[in-house]
Amino acid sequence: MPLPHLRRLAVVRTLCCFTFMSLAGAASAGVEVFTIAGLPVTHAPDDAAIVELDAPARLDAQLSQGLPADPERARQAMRARVSRPDWPEMKARYQSAYTGLTRAWMLGVTKIPAVVVDGRFVVYGEPDVAQALSEIDRAQEGQP
Repeated sequence: MPLPHLRRLAVVRTLCCFTFMSLAGAASAGVEVFTIAGLPVTHAPDDAAIVELDAPARLDAQLSQGLPADPERARQAMRARVSRPDWPEMKARYQSAYTGLTRAWMLGVTKIPAVVVDGRFVVYGEPDVAQALSEIDRAQEGQP
């Protein structure tokens, strides 16, 4: 069962605040790869940022797993879950997931996989990151 609507909004609102604050320090240069869990990419450089755009939904499913149908009992269960010692790690995962999702939105990513270089050049549909980077290099050199 998904998180209750109001709880989800509160979590998203909190995470978005952290996300926008952290975007000031986000790498706007370098290689960023946007995909989903079911569409893996290959040959990505070690320093590339790999963003799975479906990560927030997967985290929601994990966090809301087994919540009771009764809204009050679900609220109590969520309070207990966010009080656990592992909550800061889960919160950090949410922050990272929403930072990546927000970055894709800011860049205008419309398809996946997307390989973005320096926030200015993009290749869509190529799961081999090395190949996508070669395409970008060729385009910058004016080659077909």
